[in-house]
Amino acid sequence: MSNFEWNKGFTIDFSLLTGLSTKAESSKRYLSKVASMFYDTEAAAKMIEADDELVYEFYELGAPENAGDLAIGSSILYPGKVGDEYFMTKGHFHTILETAETYYCLQGRGGMILENPEGDYSFHELTPGVAIYVPQRYAHRSINTGSETLVTFFAFRGDAGHDYGTIETKGYRKLVVDRGGVPTLIDNPKWEGTV
Repeated sequence: MSNFEWNKGFTIDFSLLTGLSTKAESSKRYLSKVASMFYDTEAAAKMIEADDELVYEFYELGAPENAGDLAIGSSILYPGKVGDEYFMTKGHFHTILETAETYYCLQGRGGMILENPEGDYSFHELTPGVAIYVPQRYAHRSINTGSETLVTFFAFRGDAGHDYGTIETKGYRKLVVDRGGVPTLIDNPKWEGTV
């Protein structure tokens, strides 16, 4: 999929009012597809039974998978919680682990949790106008801690690939939960050993 002129350049309007104004289709992640990422799987199952909510969607624009090209896109993470855990993206490492990525917040309030294979982790807040640099070797996951949609723009090397499997099987060491209206980082009781 690519209706963009990657060899000549192009512009894209990432309008906050109308969404990504291009013919690109978003990839959608409903709760049923990400339920295992949440600690409270029982609460997730009840929510899915009532209404399989759209948790997030993202646009990747089909960049050539070359080291010299940049893959760019937009992530749209909706507000909500499973139990006391905020809606979040699945999170991923890059297949080429020595890949950095950057995110720029366009709308909303949230954060990003970073974690490397050696166990170093951090949490960075996202508000409009704030950019996060994700270093090489770090998995990253966006979390919507606010009451409106969290919209970010991202860019990374075109050949980096995505490793979702490691996170799907082992999880993150930390979770971000609501404690009296305050986003709080806690240990993940489901974390499965060394990533």
